[in-house]
Amino acid sequence: MSSNGDALIHLEDLKKVFYTEEVETHALAGIHMTIDRGEYVAISGPSGCGKSTLLSILGLLDSPSGGEYKLNGQPVQSLGVAERARIRNREIGFIFQSFNLIGDLTVFENVELPLTYRGVRASERKERANQALERVGMGHRGRHLPSQLSGGQQQRVAVARALVGEPSILLADEPTGNLDSKNGEAVMELLDDLHQAGSTICMVTHDPRFTRHAERGVHLFDGQIVDEQPEGESAGAA
Repeated sequence: MSSNGDALIHLEDLKKVFYTEEVETHALAGIHMTIDRGEYVAISGPSGCGKSTLLSILGLLDSPSGGEYKLNGQPVQSLGVAERARIRNREIGFIFQSFNLIGDLTVFENVELPLTYRGVRASERKERANQALERVGMGHRGRHLPSQLSGGQQQRVAVARALVGEPSILLADEPTGNLDSKNGEAVMELLDDLHQAGSTICMVTHDPRFTRHAERGVHLFDGQIVDEQPEGESAGAA
């Protein structure tokens, strides 16, 4: 929204073009967007509109073809692979549709893993991983394997893993996509609680029920922002 000192993410004329043989696909065609600290933004739109491409660029999993991306005031669009990985580990927490938990690690070990990559000492890793699991109501399941959990429980563990590094922003890609409606609502309520506690959240979803949890909705179509509005009450009344 604003481009003041509260801006955590600022995109200026962001573009992404994919080339396959003689076909040129403009996945993102000039995106201008700002996400402020503490904000909760939902990105929606039909399949193929560029939602996941945009989230991949925000998460430094991909690079734009043009334009500017500032994270915490620093341009990051042209960074190399190693530097992107370093910033991603420290600044960004991911919540994926398919949970992406490692099957042969326990719940605790899955949550601890980002801190292991960061070189955090074992005692601090243990304390922070346990705290993250308690925040999502999974402290009692630390020794279980992902296969011993329901889908809703696995997604809660994935949220804990995203939180453990105290990231600047949580990026959620269809976080309810593999869950039934009851578990989906439970995960959305968890994200609401995290936002109320101060987390900045950017979520991609195709489900209009879940966009209403956000403060602001951004609608993409053919790689462009075609609508942007406050969510919550106004969307509920629409």
